[in-house]
Amino acid sequence: MGRSRKSKPHYEAVKITDVGAEGKAIARVNDVVVFTTHVIPGDVVDLQVTRKRKNYQEAYVTKIREYAPDRVPAFCEHFEVCGGCKWQFLPYEKQLFYKQKQVSDQLRRIGKVQLPELLPILGSARTTFYRNKLEFSFSNKRWLTFDEVNKKSDEMDMNALGFHIPGMFDKIVDIRKCWLQPDPSNDIRNFIREFALSHQMPFFAPKEQTGLLRNMIVRTASTGEIMLIVVFFNDEPESRKLLLDAVAERFPEITSLMYVVNNKANDTLTDQEIIVYAGRNHIFEEMEGLKFKIGPKSFYQTNSGQAYELYKVARNFAALSGNEIVYDLYTGTGTIANFVAHSAQKVIGIEYVPEAIEDARINSAINNITNTTFYAGDMKNILNADFIAAHGRPDVIITDPPRAGMHDDVVKTIVEAAPEKVVYVSCNPATQARDLALMDERYRVEKIQPVDMFPHTHHVENVVLLKKR
Repeated sequence: MGRSRKSKPHYEAVKITDVGAEGKAIARVNDVVVFTTHVIPGDVVDLQVTRKRKNYQEAYVTKIREYAPDRVPAFCEHFEVCGGCKWQFLPYEKQLFYKQKQVSDQLRRIGKVQLPELLPILGSARTTFYRNKLEFSFSNKRWLTFDEVNKKSDEMDMNALGFHIPGMFDKIVDIRKCWLQPDPSNDIRNFIREFALSHQMPFFAPKEQTGLLRNMIVRTASTGEIMLIVVFFNDEPESRKLLLDAVAERFPEITSLMYVVNNKANDTLTDQEIIVYAGRNHIFEEMEGLKFKIGPKSFYQTNSGQAYELYKVARNFAALSGNEIVYDLYTGTGTIANFVAHSAQKVIGIEYVPEAIEDARINSAINNITNTTFYAGDMKNILNADFIAAHGRPDVIITDPPRAGMHDDVVKTIVEAAPEKVVYVSCNPATQARDLALMDERYRVEKIQPVDMFPHTHHVENVVLLKKR
């Protein structure tokens, strides 16, 4: 006989008081922390608890009794459905406040190291249409609103081109206007949807693994150049040509029109051949007079304007005189390496993805930069004592790892290499804090600069300057 579950509490008229990790709203009920979503500090709500733990509870909002004075209207018709831009109803200055607080809280709570006062967070000049890359998915299982569920009929169009519903791989919300990427991103997506529907091209069925149209990726560079990659699930040359010809005719401004046939079980394209249909196989970004080649598999910071601000912070923290050996770890396409090269004796970049390293070398060549060298491979395997002996002990290390932070072996090697400075760029202050704790015996935190790359989300970048004790 199974154990009966205790009923979970329902709280009434609870005031939201704070924002915590991952942007979750926080309330306190009888000295218990309760996490919820879709509300902001100052809202008074009713909460239904869904999970009880020793130190906290999780709940969803059943009713909003009183709106916070700070609350502003959401500007997107897809708000709270597509899963992105969750902080639209929070004024931007408040978003920056809570992001700065998040960085401070995580560095202190997780890192437990001595910290200087944080520099004021650098906000984004553009809070809408700021992204240079978006990926959209096709699906024949469109997400339905409650009204549509109640009125559902056999004649209802179930196709969608848009974003995944959070936590549901097979459900796509059909996006008409996205506020994240500048024109002509919306026009391209809407044209492809309508053209495909009018020509009865089947949208992807994730569960059944059938259909023609699977994904599309749009890049819009600050230079005005545009890349479009259309991902097909099945190889149907006639339908592919029909669609791509129509796109090329309707949008002659597309610099790079490409396609890929991906019939794998997952959406990743790193192992796929991406074919040029029209134009070039790359576009260019530009920053401070430097050109950066962006291929279909290249990583580039998705907020071009804020990427410039972020890299300026990293360069200022490094304070190079022209005589230093600089290691740029997780260099990607060599953006930071090339950005600081003119201020250093030489820069050595290391990156896991071979295609990115090839782009990094090309980026040096097209900018006539001759003091950079790039190596591809697993960071923890390449960066070792032998590598340092062969290439020289670094005076400065700049590291910009993925969200998981640095491997323990990489942290250990950095400490043993004993550079005078480490500039740590992070997209996850929690893992950054963990790594700072590992380095604390040999390095002190000198400066901390949060940078907002993603308005209307809880995500925040953070740059830390460490100096050898």
